[in-house]
Amino acid sequence: MTLSPEVWGQLRAAHSVRAGQWTRPHLERRVAGIAHPVMDFLFEYYTYSHGRLPTWHPGAGIALAGDVPAEYQRPPYVHDNDGWTVDIERIDDARLTLVLRILTGTARRPAQMNCFGLHEWAMVYKATDTRHSIPLRLAEDALSATVEDIGLRCTHIDAYRFFTPAASPQNAHEPTRATQPDMEQPGCLHATMDLYKYAMWFQPYVPGDLVLDCFALAVDTRVLDMEASPYDLADVGHPPVRIETSEGRREYVARQRGLAERGEVLRHRLTAHLSSLRTVAPV
Repeated sequence: MTLSPEVWGQLRAAHSVRAGQWTRPHLERRVAGIAHPVMDFLFEYYTYSHGRLPTWHPGAGIALAGDVPAEYQRPPYVHDNDGWTVDIERIDDARLTLVLRILTGTARRPAQMNCFGLHEWAMVYKATDTRHSIPLRLAEDALSATVEDIGLRCTHIDAYRFFTPAASPQNAHEPTRATQPDMEQPGCLHATMDLYKYAMWFQPYVPGDLVLDCFALAVDTRVLDMEASPYDLADVGHPPVRIETSEGRREYVARQRGLAERGEVLRHRLTAHLSSLRTVAPV
């Protein structure tokens, strides 16, 4: 398919506007030296420059006709008779194989809905300091009691690896990088946020609308992630989900389930798109 300058110009402009709702406030805060304990994670932990998210790409199989900006005239873009398009021969097949293993394996497993977001609690359990420069909303003994009473059931390596030494042995699982494709499950907030990471790993082969859909889901997931944490975020507009109470745990699970359902749709879309890029044998 080939897009005319009028069509791709409109798509590019709309993408920039949509991305700007997140990137503009982030840049303004950064210039002012203001940290944001919820949103900064999406630009710092996921280490993609703030310029990448607003940059639209049509995705593999789409050519751009006419005079295109410089970002569409450098690798992996190539020019053919139809215009500028990405060259799928440049895709990292090993990375693609890994991501497809993770995505397809996650989709096959049942969602675990009994972790209650305690990974953030486990990161400060019996610690001498905290990961964020914001106060905790519970005393140390109440925080520890919550972790011990509910129990830790984290399946995600990139949450588990930040557990304190006192928390790690209490986890019901011992996720590792090697076992990640076999342990990821769709109820996990971090697995849901990572859909954005995987979409960005394969930009510009992934179309811009899918990247932004994954980012929008990551934003909402990060909000629950931190509202269910032991931190006091009321001053930045995020009232707590008090998972230390039965009512708070019910609220957490309801929101977690909604995020997982949205993640299921995007995981299917992303898997289907990445599978179409295969240049090696299927998983």
